[in-house]
Amino acid sequence: MVGQGVLRECLNAPDVSEVVSLGRSPLNADHPKLRSIVVTDLFDLDGVGDGLAGIDACFFCLGVSSVGMSAETYERITYDLTLGVADALAARSPGATFVYVSGAGTSETSRQRWAQVKGRTERELLERFPQRGYMFRPGFIQPLHGIQPRSRFYRALMAGGGWLIPLVRRAAPRQVVTTEEVGRAMLTVARTNPPTHVVGNPEIAALARS
Repeated sequence: MVGQGVLRECLNAPDVSEVVSLGRSPLNADHPKLRSIVVTDLFDLDGVGDGLAGIDACFFCLGVSSVGMSAETYERITYDLTLGVADALAARSPGATFVYVSGAGTSETSRQRWAQVKGRTERELLERFPQRGYMFRPGFIQPLHGIQPRSRFYRALMAGGGWLIPLVRRAAPRQVVTTEEVGRAMLTVARTNPPTHVVGNPEIAALARS
């Protein structure tokens, strides 16, 4: 869901000349700016070659829920895969910005396993990208422009209670951001390199407005 929103904002941005997607299948989108790199194994990027050279920013939106998943599998996807992509990018585009979609509540000292794993991932990304690493910790994200969440729970929540979101935004604007705001905020940090490197919903909304 986040990736769809970020892709839309990148393709609409006049100062973005090219969008490169990296995945096991090409994106279901047709646009002259879009170039897909398809790999069978995201844990082995040796065959990508120069495909990641000359990249200005990576918006890393891949993520999974820890519900019903073993600790080992969750850590492999959340930690190992993220750091593997980060290292591959840094080797080919050393000046790139790396934006990682984490989540509200992320902390290495949390009692929750998912928060610990994401906290360690954040820390090591900031060690690799101390000047141009940004950790996005959104809370609730409202999908816009026909974007559909992959999560069944999220889809059911939107279908049953989506009408409440405008009320929540008015009553507690710090708790909700949209897919559009997340995408625009990512573009803003890539363009301006702001000093705050861990951003939650209020900062995401402010970056999107700027």
